[in-house]
Amino acid sequence: MNFIRQRLRPVRSLVISFLALSVAACSTGGLTTKSHLLQLEGHANVELPAGVVLSSAAWPTADWFKSFNDSQLDALVERALVGNPSLQLAQARVDQATAVSGLAGASLEPRIDGTGSMMRQRFSDHGTTPPPVAGTWDYVTQVGLGVQYELDFWGKNRAALAGAVGRQHAVEVDQAAARLILITSVVQGYIALQNTDDQVDVEQRQLDRQLDILSLTANRVRVGLDSQVDLKLAQSQIPVRRSSIAALKERRELLCNELAMLTGAPAGSLGALTRPTMKRPQQVALPSVVPAELVGNRPDVVAQRWRVEAAGHDIEVAKASFYPNINLVGSMGLQSRGLDDVTDIGNRVFGIGPAINLPIFEGGRLRAGLALQNANYDAAVETYNSTVLGAFRDVADQLTSLRWLRERMAQQQDAVATADQALDLAKRRYAVGLSSQVQVLIAESAVLQQERALVDLQARALSLDAGLHRALGGGQLPAATPSATSDPSTAVGSTPSSSKAHGH
Repeated sequence: MNFIRQRLRPVRSLVISFLALSVAACSTGGLTTKSHLLQLEGHANVELPAGVVLSSAAWPTADWFKSFNDSQLDALVERALVGNPSLQLAQARVDQATAVSGLAGASLEPRIDGTGSMMRQRFSDHGTTPPPVAGTWDYVTQVGLGVQYELDFWGKNRAALAGAVGRQHAVEVDQAAARLILITSVVQGYIALQNTDDQVDVEQRQLDRQLDILSLTANRVRVGLDSQVDLKLAQSQIPVRRSSIAALKERRELLCNELAMLTGAPAGSLGALTRPTMKRPQQVALPSVVPAELVGNRPDVVAQRWRVEAAGHDIEVAKASFYPNINLVGSMGLQSRGLDDVTDIGNRVFGIGPAINLPIFEGGRLRAGLALQNANYDAAVETYNSTVLGAFRDVADQLTSLRWLRERMAQQQDAVATADQALDLAKRRYAVGLSSQVQVLIAESAVLQQERALVDLQARALSLDAGLHRALGGGQLPAATPSATSDPSTAVGSTPSSSKAHGH
């Protein structure tokens, strides 16, 4: 009978283990993810605007801002990349995520602790200690090492590490996104500065024209061709123009303060920036076709994809919690009664064995935890999908605006030329007394309006160039990308032993 029991003992252990695993597997029934990743391959390549001259240079590049050929802008961007607090904050978050990954990785390694104690103890009269020690007082001294190692049969710790590394990669890509946002902000602020200077030129030309009209009107008043009403009307236009110029100069100083802040410097510390000299590149540095994969390399898209990956590993951790936790524990050291012979070889103690923890009744905590991670995964996937759709719209919007910009620019240049001709005719007629000053003022107002619109279009052209670089990722290509699977939810295994399973 004893022989039969000994032979059946391994079988009984296997049956118990199988039942435990079956119970754990059944406990996860009905808990699945619902969302699926939007596939970039399902999107057509983005068309370029007609008539765009393409550069033979490779694209994208991280120093795209240098294509505007303004050394002052280049210097501002470089200062911002060094001194802006937002990048320092992004680096601090990278350091935090790296530390968290280190903590997660430590769980895969054995833990060794040194122990030591000395305690004065009375030995029981009727315990395991034999006479003559029984019933006496003495010191009990212990010195040793304790070892603990989690075997991680179900991949829980490996999944936790993979999730932490995924979040670390996401934060690293966030840093690239912060860099891109900062560069774009500096460039757009600098474009606004150039636009302001150009608008000052427009207002100054208008002021010069109105001063000419004032001089002409004063001469006409002297010879009796115009009245004092006409003179006052001409005079009233001068302070209006000077007020507009003052407002633009105020705006310029405010923009300089904004650029100083972006570089991480106090307001006013940049001094008087010289006039910007940005020029549009004659060639747009783009490939002949903008593939969907290029949009997929935008920092915001890649970062969110890493968060989806991390959320999938969190599901693995939650599923592994349903299974037995098996630790290998051991100790070795010296134990003695008294203080004199602690190091005696006969006082050696050793111990080694498994420690198993099987969750049986958790009050629904484990199922709720798995449901939470499934929901977190679904939220991460939908956020990724929304980010991808937003990225494609961003690129499409920039290209649409570029496509219409050429026609708008041509029409606006014609409008300026026509308004100039109308003003010239009105001034000639007024000079010879064939029209009133009102017609001249109307013509001047038309010229001012059309010149303002043209200057704004020129600034918009620069802004669209910068916006397109930003929309396509600005050359901030990630050093690492998530695993390319058709859908993370389809990679789920029937058991949690797979280190890549994270879903149904």
